[in-house]
Amino acid sequence: MLGTGVGVGAWGLVTGVAMVKSGMSVPLALLMSILVYAGSAQLAVIPLLAVGAPLWVVWLTAACVNLRFVIFSSMWRSYFQHLPLRQRLAIGYFSGDVIFVAFMKRFAVPRPAPEQVPFFWGAACVNWLAWQVPSIVGIVLANAIPLSWGLGFAGVLALLGVLLSLLFDRATWLATGVAATAAMAAFALPLKLNILVAIAAAVAAGLLMEAVEQQRQRRQKILKNAAEPVEAAGDDLPDSGRDERV
Repeated sequence: MLGTGVGVGAWGLVTGVAMVKSGMSVPLALLMSILVYAGSAQLAVIPLLAVGAPLWVVWLTAACVNLRFVIFSSMWRSYFQHLPLRQRLAIGYFSGDVIFVAFMKRFAVPRPAPEQVPFFWGAACVNWLAWQVPSIVGIVLANAIPLSWGLGFAGVLALLGVLLSLLFDRATWLATGVAATAAMAAFALPLKLNILVAIAAAVAAGLLMEAVEQQRQRRQKILKNAAEPVEAAGDDLPDSGRDERV
């Protein structure tokens, strides 16, 4: 987690500066950083808050950006569902993209193990500190950090690093390509609604890919089951009967 913590820290610093630069007060920005603790959602709603977008647009945007955590949680369920509710709620707050990737690489088999909870909390603590410390520094020193430093580009690079670590199969690559295309095509929409369009397109592409893959696996299973009786019957025939059948 120390290697990815550098990118997470850059992302947190950019988000902290952006919150204050958008007109948010320092106490409110500090409260948002600690309570929300979701960089992509914060960056997505900050421009909406700055232009006075309707509250339902702000909430919907944040919810759509964070839909991936529903998927993460459903996959973590196999590992943590035996834990008490209080611990599961804490895991939900501290979960993150990089933590998920590191955890799934370490524990590929979805069954509980004693070392999983300590591993998660070790990764979560590093990730939380890597985010909160630079974010708080960015909030407190936002007015002393000039925009000419190009921190926005550093934040983009940090986001790309996290994104590339999540691209591990054909479905995720396809969903990412669809999201990027949809975001650029709908860029002219007001209130950053192109983000919602991109998310909806990516989810639809992912669901379509999953349905196609399930259909392919179902056909292979049917063909395999249909071939097994023929092979079994052939094994029971004597040599002469097998020759005649051929």
